[in-house]
Amino acid sequence: MAKRELPKHVYRQRNGIYFQRRGWPSQKFQSEFGTPEFWSEYAGILTQKDKPRRVVSRNFNALIDDYRKSPRYKNLKPRTGLDYDKHLDFFRRIMGEANPAKMQRKDVIRMRDANAGKAYFANYSLRVLRILMEHCVDLGWRDNNPARGVPELKTQKRERDPWPRELIEAYRATCDLGTRERLVMELCVCTGQRIGDVLNMRWSNIEDGAVWVRQSKTSKELWVPILPELQTALDAASRNSVFILTNEYGSNRWSYRGASAAVRKVRERIGALEYDIHSWRYNAACELLEAGCGDDLIASVTGQSPAMVQHYTKKVRQRIRAQRAQQMRTDQSRG
Repeated sequence: MAKRELPKHVYRQRNGIYFQRRGWPSQKFQSEFGTPEFWSEYAGILTQKDKPRRVVSRNFNALIDDYRKSPRYKNLKPRTGLDYDKHLDFFRRIMGEANPAKMQRKDVIRMRDANAGKAYFANYSLRVLRILMEHCVDLGWRDNNPARGVPELKTQKRERDPWPRELIEAYRATCDLGTRERLVMELCVCTGQRIGDVLNMRWSNIEDGAVWVRQSKTSKELWVPILPELQTALDAASRNSVFILTNEYGSNRWSYRGASAAVRKVRERIGALEYDIHSWRYNAACELLEAGCGDDLIASVTGQSPAMVQHYTKKVRQRIRAQRAQQMRTDQSRG
């Protein structure tokens, strides 16, 4: 399509058609050129008399602000949004006034390598930057994404293990019934749910000796019977809010940050820093396996896919099979 076929102030970019006029904010058309909807959009832009016509400073501050208003950001899960915010604030600190249109692939690599000592942070920053620069392309501020295709740093990922039984007992001995630290542990271990779903649990979710869970990540609905250890902790808990786990004022939901910090203090006290909150989900899956449950029964509690059930229980599964194999070997030699 030649430029002369387009109306005044309308330009075709690689990823769409934009209205671009000096002193006006750049806007991407949502409709195909030539359709009635396109001309309606065009007329609407020209008649925006009530909106200030100002030039948006094309820097990372403006890009981050615009991204946070977009559906791409607003549709993130709450926990993911918190993680993204850490890196968006990091970008604002180090390059807030810089023009994202001038960022090159070498700049992305330099930023990644500058944080090589914190590989997880470096790789997560790269992922968020990739999404942010895609938004920059969508705005028409540049034609390509310099972060796309930049590889993450290779790391030796340490696999999680369930908490050893002695550390679970040490945790119980350290945290009295009635404390939030004790209750959050019992909820995680006994229900096998993610910490985000545990923090969202309400007293009204308890019904017929079980707790109803709607998993935020998968949208699965589960009815999980309450184990005696959890029931004892629930009986000792105060009920000052609709949420089972509340903030220190008892007025609202306990935040992930608050719960994580509180549990970390206990982990430090009992020497359990190698095991985190998410490892309690491993405990649930592995205890179910050791009790003789098949993968379908484990999934009925944890809500995991068959592949994830296998992943969470693979070390315990190998041990059980090895014991069985060696016992068969012994029986054979004796026969």
